[in-house]
Amino acid sequence: MIGRLKGTIAATGEGQALIDVQGVGYLVHAGSRTLGKLTVGEAAELFVETQMSESAIRLFAFVTGEERAWFARLQDAPGVGAKIALALLDTLSLPQLMDAIALNDTGAISRANGVGKKLAERIVTEFKGKPPPMGLFASNPTTAAAPVATALSGARAAAASALVNLGYTQADASRAVAQAARDAGDGATESTLIRAALKSLAPTG
Repeated sequence: MIGRLKGTIAATGEGQALIDVQGVGYLVHAGSRTLGKLTVGEAAELFVETQMSESAIRLFAFVTGEERAWFARLQDAPGVGAKIALALLDTLSLPQLMDAIALNDTGAISRANGVGKKLAERIVTEFKGKPPPMGLFASNPTTAAAPVATALSGARAAAASALVNLGYTQADASRAVAQAARDAGDGATESTLIRAALKSLAPTG
């Protein structure tokens, strides 16, 4: 199975890109977020989820290994296929998706094309209180924007993990970190998130 492609972007189209790898053209499916980071004629490294069926082999491409991991994991939720998973990752960045799940924000998840209220509720139920998938591969993206998104989602995951190590449940830790991230803004560091989350988790009265 193909897990990564490194080559030159030969062409892009609606929902697809053609990447030239040493003279072989690979057609990959991708969301608008990913396609927006690709430039025809420039080098790119894409993480790939391969899906095989009796009639076809389809390649889905992402800028980071974390996005690829979430794409695969999202399809574990009942009613979520490749199209819906791609739509979710197009609508929400990884930090936004993690926060929406932790805070039970079905409204944010429902913004994705094809996702109604009931499906959004199933997605939250499937992933709430569980650690985020981190991917099988270390990301080494060629675009400048991708490391920022990866670092942000990594800070949230690391902060939640630290709280779990302190004895809090995964659900409580994720919810507290998500709220801390929303209050502190996108630039919040791991230590900032931990301090704010601990404050919200402290007993009152």
